[in-house]
Amino acid sequence: MKVVIFDYGAGNLHSLVKAVAREDREISLATDLRSAIRADLLVLPGVGAFGAAARAMETARPSLASALEDGLPCLGICLGMQLLFDASEEGPGEGIGFISGNVTRLRTPTVPHMGWNDIDWQGVSAFAQPSLLQTAYFANAYICQPEDEAPVLAWTTHQDTRFASIVRSANTVGVQFHPEKSSYAGRTFVNAVIEDLIECR
Repeated sequence: MKVVIFDYGAGNLHSLVKAVAREDREISLATDLRSAIRADLLVLPGVGAFGAAARAMETARPSLASALEDGLPCLGICLGMQLLFDASEEGPGEGIGFISGNVTRLRTPTVPHMGWNDIDWQGVSAFAQPSLLQTAYFANAYICQPEDEAPVLAWTTHQDTRFASIVRSANTVGVQFHPEKSSYAGRTFVNAVIEDLIECR
């Protein structure tokens, strides 16, 4: 299985690579999005800013959107989840638009939202099991606001604001938290997601 992590050039991806490494997986980083979408599974990582990441994928965005429509398994983490939406208050540029909605800044007394928080499961999926993941590690100042709540598998509440923490549309899953920083449960969860997406292709 070829898993490609798209590198926006914004941070160290070592912990993410380590979390998803398995003997039966070839893990690589790519700065060319057109080559990245030829993978068996694409990961959009959670480091960087929306505007810079949008610029990095600008020329290949239509190709990526088409690949997702055609069933390319994709996992978006934190910023990667936000890029699945249309646009963000964080910065200029277009998201992929695979899930309708926008990304807005958290309007809570404490921003950013840092640390462990609960996962409130709503949807049904092979990996949507409260016993598998009950809490996760977050580091976000922005949240996704889907136009339709149908893609939302789980919610999380930070102070007085409830936001989507796991979404799924077709073969694409987005998580607002960092599974690679969420201890054993987070790593188990992210690998269950990967296996499910590959099987569903």
